[in-house]
Amino acid sequence: MTPFDTSVAPDSTALDEVVTFTSDLIRIDTTNNGSGDCRERPAAEYVAGRLADAGIDPLLLERTPGRTNVVARIEGTDPSADALLVHGHLDVVPAEPADWTLHPFSGEVRDGVVWGRGAVDMKNMDAMILAVVRAWSRSGVRPRRDIVIAYTADEEASAADGSGFLADQHPELFEGCTEGISESGAFTYHAGPGMALYPIAAGERGTAWLKLTAHGRAGHGSKVNRANAVSRLAAAIARISDHPWPVRLTPTVRAALAELSALYGIHADVDAADFDPEGLLGKLGPAAALVEATIRNSANPTVLEAGYKVNVIPGRATAFVDGRTVPGGEDEFRATLDQLTGPDVEWAFHHRETALQAPVDSPTFAKLRAAVERFDPDGHVVPYCMSGGTDAKQFSRLGITGYGFSPLKLPRGFDYQALFHGVDERVPVSALHFGVRVLDHYLKTA
Repeated sequence: MTPFDTSVAPDSTALDEVVTFTSDLIRIDTTNNGSGDCRERPAAEYVAGRLADAGIDPLLLERTPGRTNVVARIEGTDPSADALLVHGHLDVVPAEPADWTLHPFSGEVRDGVVWGRGAVDMKNMDAMILAVVRAWSRSGVRPRRDIVIAYTADEEASAADGSGFLADQHPELFEGCTEGISESGAFTYHAGPGMALYPIAAGERGTAWLKLTAHGRAGHGSKVNRANAVSRLAAAIARISDHPWPVRLTPTVRAALAELSALYGIHADVDAADFDPEGLLGKLGPAAALVEATIRNSANPTVLEAGYKVNVIPGRATAFVDGRTVPGGEDEFRATLDQLTGPDVEWAFHHRETALQAPVDSPTFAKLRAAVERFDPDGHVVPYCMSGGTDAKQFSRLGITGYGFSPLKLPRGFDYQALFHGVDERVPVSALHFGVRVLDHYLKTA
C-alpha cells in the first residue's frame, strides 16, 4: 500500500463510528450562550481519547478552566510539503427542548437520521474527522502533508477561549500550516429540479458586532423631553435598519455568480461595468440565497436595553447591532455608521473580526471540487462567500487560508441552512457516510 492509495476507502468501522461519534458528541451538552459558562472539556476529553486510541497524541489546552481545546498533528510522508489545518468547534448554540420533536441533546438515531443540537453545526464534522483518521490508523495510511487537527472551544461566541487563544498563545502548534478546512461548505443545496449544488466556501464576511449608546436627560414620563435617550436611540436604530447598503462585489462572489449563471444557462458578464447583480439574482431562483446576503455590507439591530419604569425617562439607552462587512468594506461600514447614528448616539465595536477571501482558482479548490464530484458526479460544485464567520478568521492571523468544507449529501427536504442553529437540527446517516468518504479522499490527495 502506498501512502496516497486513494483506492483504499474508509472501512465499515469508520462508517459505523461516524454515526456513533456524532450521536455521542450531541449528548455532551456544550451549549454556549455567550455568558462564559460553557464547558467544552467533556467533549474535548471524548475526542482526545479517541485520537489517543488511534495512536495520535492530543494536546488539551485551556485559557479558562473547562473551556478546552484539542490539537494534534499527523505527520505526513513529505516533510517539504505545507501542512493542512482541519478544524471543528465543540460548542453549540442554545436549544429549547420544548420546541423540538426530539430532545436536542438526545443524539437519537431514528429512521436513519441523527437528531440533536450540533448535528450540522458542527459535531457531524468533528465526528467525520475522528472516523477518517482512525480508519487511517487501522489501515496504515499516511497523508502526503502534515495534518493538524484542532477541536476548538467558544466558536459560537467570541472565540477568545478557542481559536483566538490558540492562534495568539500557541502559534507553534500550527507551524507550516498554509491552508485550512472547516465548516459550512460542500453540503447539498437543492436549487431546482435536477440541480444539486455543492457550495464550497472561499470567503467570509467580516464580523462587526456593535454596541450603541444614547445619552439624554432623565426625567418624568409626563413632561416634555427633547433629550430623550430612548427616542434618540430608536431614531438611530430606524435609520440603520432602513439603510440601503450599496452592492460591493468581491472576487469570490463574482466567481459564484459566474458559475451559477452558466449552470442556469444565463448569459452574464459579471466583470462588465454595467453588470446588474440584483437583476441576475432574480433569475437564479433558490440559488440566489447562496449569494444575496454577501453582495453588500449589512447591519441588523438585535438587542434593545433601556429604562426601568414606565413613567421614568431614562438618561441612557443601549442597543446591539449585528454588522457584517464584505472583504474591503470596513471603511465604508465605519463611515456609514457614523452618519446613521448621528451626534446623539455613540457606537463602538462589541466584537470585531476581519473578512476573509480565498482563491477559487487555486489547486486546493480544484481538489476540493474533485473530491465532491468523485462521489456525486451529478452534483455541481460552486464557490460562495459565507454571510457569517467561522474560526477561520482567527486562524487567518497565522497566515492560514481557510475554506468551508464539511461534506454532506443531503436529500430534498433537508435544508442545511435552515437547520443551522434551527429547531429539529438533524443529519441523515447516509450524509455522514458520504462526508467520511469525501473527506478521506480529499485529505489523501491534498
